[in-house]
Amino acid sequence: MRRLRPSVLVGILVVASLAALLTTPLVGPLEVPWAALWDAEGYPGPHRVFWLLRLPRALTAFLAGMALALGGMSFQALFRNALATPYTLGVASGASLGVALSLRLGLGASAAGLPVQGLAALVGAAGAMGTVYALTRLRGGCSTATMLLAGVAVSMTFSSLILFLQYLSDFANSFRIVRWLMGGLTAVGYGAVLTLAVALLVGGGILLAHLRELDLLTVGEEFAASRGVSVERCKLRLFLAVSLLVAGVVAVCGPIGFVGMMCPHLCRLLSGGTHRALAPATALFGGVFLLVCDTLARTAVAPAEIPVGVITALLGGPFFLWLLFRRGASEL
Repeated sequence: MRRLRPSVLVGILVVASLAALLTTPLVGPLEVPWAALWDAEGYPGPHRVFWLLRLPRALTAFLAGMALALGGMSFQALFRNALATPYTLGVASGASLGVALSLRLGLGASAAGLPVQGLAALVGAAGAMGTVYALTRLRGGCSTATMLLAGVAVSMTFSSLILFLQYLSDFANSFRIVRWLMGGLTAVGYGAVLTLAVALLVGGGILLAHLRELDLLTVGEEFAASRGVSVERCKLRLFLAVSLLVAGVVAVCGPIGFVGMMCPHLCRLLSGGTHRALAPATALFGGVFLLVCDTLARTAVAPAEIPVGVITALLGGPFFLWLLFRRGASEL
């Protein structure tokens, strides 16, 4: 495959992002003409649908895709594995457990002016990350292999607790938990946009400040240490940054799979280069990808709606098969 220059790929993705953000909110069962965007009196219904429903949903999908793609890019570099995802260390399971517990307890929509589900997701993600880190430290050091095994154990444990909560819940709460775990953007507003923007600003900012370290860690931890990188501190910061990104996404959308695995991998295939060049392309590609998937999810069987997590999972299976036949299982 002939690779594109990183600047060319970023330019293409900038144009695609603008086009997607401008056009996808107009698509849906209710037609929204361009004039409805500024003519509230002539088109009261379409005007409200665009500004209060579709635009915040499009922005939420785009920001969530960016967060997941950046998280996946970081973990793929840290674990030196193209199949790593932002959910590898059980952060999503922890965040999902926090949200499931808040739904099971019937907690209100907000507490002290803050969204309860967002706080529950953040606490759950922090708990999962803290547990993984503590288990890793018990083994001595902070090796990625040990952390990976600890993450799998924590993820399975938290997933089991989510199933237990579903078993204890009545039908209504059990359905809400299952629907949440499918991932979706059915009831989002500008508050969700703000939540993801803050998560991206903080978590993404930390990742962008460590792009050079990611390049060095891709080669190996010993090599990075020989170049002056404090490997354990750097990994801890990156893990915390990805945890924040994942918590923000799960709090708003639920756990949406495969975005964080496919988008960074495809960007590496299309362009390659250092993480300084890869990061903007990966973020933009993730945003466009999830936005298009969400548009398909809400229009494919309109007026009903498919959870966007189902769409991304349907695309993830063929992507794995493509990787298998393209490179061979031994190279993955």
